[in-house]
Amino acid sequence: MTPYFEFANPTKLCSGAGAVDNLGYELEILGVHNPLLLSDAVLEKIGTLSLVIKALQGRKIGRIFTDVPRDSSVETVNEAAAQYRAYGCDGIVAVGGGSVLDTAKGVRLLISQTCEDLLELMGCECLPAGKRVPFVAIPTTAGTGSEATAVAVIRNTEKNIKMEYISQQLMPDVAVLDARMTMTLPPRVTASTGMDTLCHAIEAYSCLQKNPLSDAYAAKAVELVRENLLHATRFGHWKEARLAMANASFLAGAAFSNSMVGVVHAIGHALGGVCHIAHGDAMNILLPAGMRFNRKVCKAEYAQLLLYLAGPEVYLKTPEQRRADRAIAEVVHLRKKLNRLTGLPLTLKETGADPAKFPEVAAAALNDGAVIVNPRQVTYEAVIRILEYCYEERGDDHGRH
Repeated sequence: MTPYFEFANPTKLCSGAGAVDNLGYELEILGVHNPLLLSDAVLEKIGTLSLVIKALQGRKIGRIFTDVPRDSSVETVNEAAAQYRAYGCDGIVAVGGGSVLDTAKGVRLLISQTCEDLLELMGCECLPAGKRVPFVAIPTTAGTGSEATAVAVIRNTEKNIKMEYISQQLMPDVAVLDARMTMTLPPRVTASTGMDTLCHAIEAYSCLQKNPLSDAYAAKAVELVRENLLHATRFGHWKEARLAMANASFLAGAAFSNSMVGVVHAIGHALGGVCHIAHGDAMNILLPAGMRFNRKVCKAEYAQLLLYLAGPEVYLKTPEQRRADRAIAEVVHLRKKLNRLTGLPLTLKETGADPAKFPEVAAAALNDGAVIVNPRQVTYEAVIRILEYCYEERGDDHGRH
């Protein structure tokens, strides 16, 4: 354990059946009377957004903004903030996945810091509170954990990179978890986002800034994923499994927001920026390779995680010296099950990634903040080896990097 650590989780969690129906009350408590409602065109089309609008029936909505792309960008954030100002909004309600929630965080930064261009705040991690901008997050995927984090990932389209903004000012005031918001997720997206949750939890449990509180959040998240991800993927309308995965996403988000992540996310962010690979898919492909890379310094942590990855019976039957390897094998096994169920890619080759771009990916990964807290030093050569290893499926489950 680190001799000093900090843990912040100020977000109020509203989780359970019909949680969205309490949105009006939460806005009243926050003093919001003219919110900017942020979402995307797909959620508007399939009717998920209408559940939130219905919950606000009889209340004023300043502006509904649904022009958020799959990967949020600086331009999108700047435009949404301009509309916030133009329509006299006094708070934000964000309904969507990671891109929508990160857009909302960017808008909150701009309004609170009285800026018009998000690039002006690049590299600022210790921002003053600034102008108060109440913010309610309603996730529609169970993966990013953005509703519980002090992190936003925004695409810089000019430089073709994903930028991380880290600030306590990004934390939502309220997070609303309602199974109805994730019921329309297709099986493949459910699997991909669920593996993102698992990756958040495992990296949070093993990175350099881990602490007792983040460990508790991360361990419970891993357990919930083990118990519910396959059910949520197979049986999309199983509300209990959907809500459990939403809770897992929140727990993992709170964990890594305080302890950070590691090499898997560093490479995943780079793959997203350079090769445009969906984040959850990248996490699914990279996670076992990242764990193998870190195994020599994380053997104890991975051995502990076996209890949550496989349950007490497997944990007790596995010799202590083999538990770390068994933990990695459990992740591999889960990936294979999800691949058979949904076609979730197991290799970079399946995503169409171009190996000629791996040097660019490696260079971007080394500039990602996550490598700083990875428990093992990350080099350019190591990233290239991981990328090459993940390009094609291997017959063994015990490769080393």
